[in-house]
Amino acid sequence: MRRILVILLFLATPLWAVQPDEILADPALETRARELSKGLRCPVCQSESIDESNADIARDLRLLLRERLVAGDSDAAAIEFMVARYGEYILLKPTTGGANFILWISGPVLLLAALGVGLVYLRGRQKGRAPEALSEAEKTRLAELLDQ
Repeated sequence: MRRILVILLFLATPLWAVQPDEILADPALETRARELSKGLRCPVCQSESIDESNADIARDLRLLLRERLVAGDSDAAAIEFMVARYGEYILLKPTTGGANFILWISGPVLLLAALGVGLVYLRGRQKGRAPEALSEAEKTRLAELLDQ
């Protein structure tokens, strides 16, 4: 039983998506490629980096990134190339400047607006008008009902 548990533990370890034929001979370039690929989104998986994804397109993107690094691109130039080719969506952490600023700021602004509307609503309910007093006819009718 213990042997089966040990075997299952080894089988449960995460598999790396980077395949042996993708790894560069130069360890420094490979380290740069791995670090850069951790910041690029897989278009298929969407929540995984291309370093973690087993999708075919993620493999193609990893190979393309490595080609750019072997060609002599700096880290920034390689990322700029990928963004120019695939759009800013390829970045796992998009920039906060330009048009993206509206997207980054809209969430907190809408939350604050909703809190403001809720506060105004609750304060309006607290100020509610006082209940009207019963008329003489209503008081006698109530007394009759309670006496029954």
